[in-house]
Amino acid sequence: MEQKALYQPFELYVSDMEHWNERPLIHHFFEIVQILEGNGKRVVNENDLLYSKGSIFLFTPLDCRGFCSETPTRFCSIRFSEVFLGQYKHVRERERISQWLKQLEHIFFHHNRYRELLIRRPGDCHMIAALISNMIEEYEHRQPYHEENLQHFVTLILNILARNVSEGAVTTETGPDQEPYRMLLHIHQHIGRPEKLRVEYLASHFNLSANYVGEYFRKLTGESLQHYIMQYKIKLAQHRLAYSMMTISQIADELGFTDESHLGRQFRKYVRMGPGEYRRRKKAV
Repeated sequence: MEQKALYQPFELYVSDMEHWNERPLIHHFFEIVQILEGNGKRVVNENDLLYSKGSIFLFTPLDCRGFCSETPTRFCSIRFSEVFLGQYKHVRERERISQWLKQLEHIFFHHNRYRELLIRRPGDCHMIAALISNMIEEYEHRQPYHEENLQHFVTLILNILARNVSEGAVTTETGPDQEPYRMLLHIHQHIGRPEKLRVEYLASHFNLSANYVGEYFRKLTGESLQHYIMQYKIKLAQHRLAYSMMTISQIADELGFTDESHLGRQFRKYVRMGPGEYRRRKKAV
């Protein structure tokens, strides 16, 4: 799978979809995309979802994403790295942003695989559109303090998107896909706590038979529970190795591996190289 890196902390542009490389690529940065005109489908992590004018997508690092347009499409792409949001002057603010980005990983990982991100409040749609419009103006004119303003605009947009996702998570609807959605969010929130990911705990927590949990999860997601959990852990480990200063031992502890060697064995199984080699390659890009 081809990959694409971001060579500066922040990038913003408005373009026609005909200039987009339609073949899905793995991108190593966060990206907010707003569709200004046109319709078609987005392809992300082998999942197809329709888009139209006004659609907004947020992609996290290591997502494989692309677009296939059906009518002439124009879009705004806002790309940024953790470095960009980590440029706040105060240590406490940088730490807050770092923790906040980890929370966003959990929130958006599910939507980028199984669901479209819906902005439920009309007021939020207007607010995001206005913020993006202001960002375009700030980025084009590069007035004093524009970088600080862009940081705050990005933070505001992400807060609004996160609010709409989290509201969907606690909805009182009882549709057939609602329970697995809650289960996925539970997995994301407790990915570093193995005792809360065991079949027995999930069965009790979600009022299911322990013998049925695995079959139920596979039926609704297309993959086994244990494979999903490990795949998600490895994705987070890849992100930490590429974009953080955490040691391999710290990453293993955070993600609930028994030790560094346990992480190494699983990492090689999924990525075909060890964590140390993966980090060296990413730092060399």
